[in-house]
Amino acid sequence: MIVEDDVKIARVLELELQHKHYDTVWVENGSQALNLLESEDWDLVLLDVMIPGLSGLEVLRRYRMRNSRTPVILLTARNSVLDKVNGLDHGANDYITKPFDIEELLARIRAALRTGALHTGKSENSRKYEYALADLLVNTATRQVTRGGKPIELTKREFDLLCYLLKNKRIVLNREQLLNEVWGFEYAGDTNVVNVYIGYLRKKIDHGHETALIYTVRGVGYTMKETG
Repeated sequence: MIVEDDVKIARVLELELQHKHYDTVWVENGSQALNLLESEDWDLVLLDVMIPGLSGLEVLRRYRMRNSRTPVILLTARNSVLDKVNGLDHGANDYITKPFDIEELLARIRAALRTGALHTGKSENSRKYEYALADLLVNTATRQVTRGGKPIELTKREFDLLCYLLKNKRIVLNREQLLNEVWGFEYAGDTNVVNVYIGYLRKKIDHGHETALIYTVRGVGYTMKETG
């Protein structure tokens, strides 16, 4: 999870981490971060200290009350010894100041994941390649999709759209976000394509099932969750 309110920094982190084959979820404020941290399991958290809502240190303090093992790396512009000690005393595994070199951050991430693996018994290579929501399972390594144990055939674009929705489940994504992430920043076609592909996914994912997983938030965009 990337918790960062600076859109440019967050976007660079997303691109660099995804290029290294990490799955990422980005949130901009402390309250949203804490909700997701408490509802799902995470391999690692990059946590900015100065964020809206709850501060990064308060998010870390509350998270550590429930989870003592998931690695957390603090990101901040403050570089005094007192700030570093305060962050580490709150339960951070590491601390890196802005501006930072991306290669150094990637090395710190690898080290933190190795430390986390020692505590959990999981190697970095055994990180999950599956998304799951209710009875929907997606294997990103084999590109297999099933719901209720039945296979679902998806096109490449449908699969990519589904994965991005699942990676950000319970987060409402607008059409521009989906276009940028799934079709790419250089896409110059009809923006209505998102609506069309959401329709395709609904027919394949939700049709014939008692519980829908894909929801429209009127005037905003789309989200995937277990209840309406």
